Amino acid sequence: MLKKIKIGNKIISESNDVYLVAEIGINHNGDLNNAFKLIDNAKKYNFDAVKFQKRTINVVYDKEELERFRESPFGKTNGDLKNGLEFDYEEYLKIDNYCKKNEIDWFCSPWDEASVDFLEKFNPICYKLASASITNIGLLEYIKSKSRPIIMSTGMSTLEEIDKA
Repeated sequence: MLKKIKIGNKIISESNDVYLVAEIGINHNGDLNNAFKLIDNAKKYNFDAVKFQKRTINVVYDKEELERFRESPFGKTNGDLKNGLEFDYEEYLKIDNYCKKNEIDWFCSPWDEASVDFLEKFNPICYKLASASITNIGLLEYIKSKSRPIIMSTGMSTLEEIDKA
């Protein structure tokens, strides 16, 4: 039996409507105006929330991966690309204000503990654990310690991994 859970201003349970989340992730391509357009579209189609992702690049990726050649609008390495797609505090503050003004919830999938700490500054309504992180029990426990609802994605997971989480 599914218990009731509140995310934002919506109660989610077996007898209530679904909670629709528009997956923005990094599809904003590092451009705040693109993020605003994606938020506008989510609002236009009556989504309840938009979801981004947050990574501390030098924690999630090792030096070799960051130095790997990968041409992009941000430079010639994978690190240039990864860093170019990440929003900083000021940009997330603008997203926070924009979502509040437009009455749509927002939250993130943090990929590391420093990203959780970063996101806590915005008093998130919940966290989403990416399916790639489902085996990262340390991260899951850290997110759990913040006493917020957790949405867990299982798309890249085996049943065994889901049972362990």
